[in-house]
Amino acid sequence: MLETKHAARLTALSDTAGAAAAVRPLRPQARFSLRLPEAAAAEIGTVAGFRLDQPINRAHPAGERLAVRLGPNEWFLSGPEADSDGLAAEIEAGLKDRFFALVDIGHRNAGIEVSGRDAAAILNAGCPIDLADAAFPVGAGTRTLLAKAEILLVRTAPDRYRVECWRSFATYVHGFLQEAALDYGRP
Repeated sequence: MLETKHAARLTALSDTAGAAAAVRPLRPQARFSLRLPEAAAAEIGTVAGFRLDQPINRAHPAGERLAVRLGPNEWFLSGPEADSDGLAAEIEAGLKDRFFALVDIGHRNAGIEVSGRDAAAILNAGCPIDLADAAFPVGAGTRTLLAKAEILLVRTAPDRYRVECWRSFATYVHGFLQEAALDYGRP
């Protein structure tokens, strides 16, 4: 006799938002890669509302702007998309007479937010970083891998992470996170 109980069927594009977890694309944003000598960053401190004089692998939000220090002379900067040209002009004006490189990467990158009490577990399905509070506290930001894709990971709140990746990997990264989230947030 045929068994009448079946596993719940899920569509390939199931909504992953639930009480315990959510994976959502971020709105388009202005994004920049800034290269600047470490000594100049320490001397300047803040430019155009972006804090540069912070430790490596730390993120600093200021309103809708975010600065993530990725290395001794490298920062990821983001802000409202509508302010893209203005942000670039503000940064350049604040760094005048200094040696620097500012590249607009707003069309190269895509952002995804992973939130909820199981956000760290969803990310750890493919990310090898220890996301415990002591190891990766709020304000931490670093380059890492998610499965086979390079990402920038920022912890923006105790239960919220921002994932940045190249647009060419966005469908893969988003799909991977959605698949991992299927284990969470469902009754």
